[in-house]
Amino acid sequence: MNLISHQVTAINPSIEIVQVISGPEDSNLHFIEDHYHLQIAFRGDNFYIKGENKKHIDKAEDLLIMLYELAKKGEDINQSLIAQLINLNDLNQLHEVPRLGKMIIGRNSEGKNIFPKTINQMLLIKNLEKYDINIVVGPAGTGKTYLAVVHAVGLLRSGKIKKIILTRPVVEAGEQLGFLPGEIKEKVDPYLRPLYDSLDDMMGKETTEKLIEKGIIEIAPLAYMRGRTLNDAYIILDEAQNTTIAQMKMFLTRLGFNSKMVLTGDVTQIDLKTNIKSGLAVVIEILASIKNIAITRLTSHDIIRHPLVESIVKAFKDNNL
Repeated sequence: MNLISHQVTAINPSIEIVQVISGPEDSNLHFIEDHYHLQIAFRGDNFYIKGENKKHIDKAEDLLIMLYELAKKGEDINQSLIAQLINLNDLNQLHEVPRLGKMIIGRNSEGKNIFPKTINQMLLIKNLEKYDINIVVGPAGTGKTYLAVVHAVGLLRSGKIKKIILTRPVVEAGEQLGFLPGEIKEKVDPYLRPLYDSLDDMMGKETTEKLIEKGIIEIAPLAYMRGRTLNDAYIILDEAQNTTIAQMKMFLTRLGFNSKMVLTGDVTQIDLKTNIKSGLAVVIEILASIKNIAITRLTSHDIIRHPLVESIVKAFKDNNL
């Protein structure tokens, strides 16, 4: 084994900054080591990197320098943040971090700023602000629905819209709504839970429940959209890949004045029967050239969950599954 040793000369951290970067029991450093297959140690007054791959050593150095800059500003350095920075680093986009951090798009119920964590997420936010209809496709964990909810809540708080409607098809994994036990709310709530979770994170459970009671926020199965015209509203269709063409046409023609629509989905995860075409796949083809409709494509590089999720998504894709 021919190990290359390299000192990170660009930083000279205090012991307090070292502790912040390293994490409890050096867990942050171990996280970086595992990704780039190298060793990181702090000796004397600086970090040292040792490994076989010069490119990986350079990447680790760039990452440590960025962590140093963020730690000096008081940022919370944790593995979730490091995973996001690794994504950008591997795409040679680490230099975009200051720009991403300045694009605050809202605050959650705990008062923490929310901002895009990838370049594609930043593009999505710009499209949400500019276009009346947005189609957002990408794998699980890329923030499709969550960012749409953040944007919707922001417009509601500012008075630019009067109502948020979140909907999704409830026919999934072969289960028909009519065959599920219990009352209608009990039937649909399991399918709509991810939407509740996003709202709870943004506004808190109590506020969300009050706005639902007042009808300012509506969470309903897609079938409930039929026959309505939705004015002054922000309408989000989640899991749009599981709509039929007829359902998609019905939904899109509900758009009223001063309203926005966002369709989110993953065209690689369609639960419809094999002989039924996905409405989302069809509208991506036929609406792409229409003015004021934007299509934003997120990829596995935009996954902001545990980094293992990206590896799992990639493994399925590599095996055509």
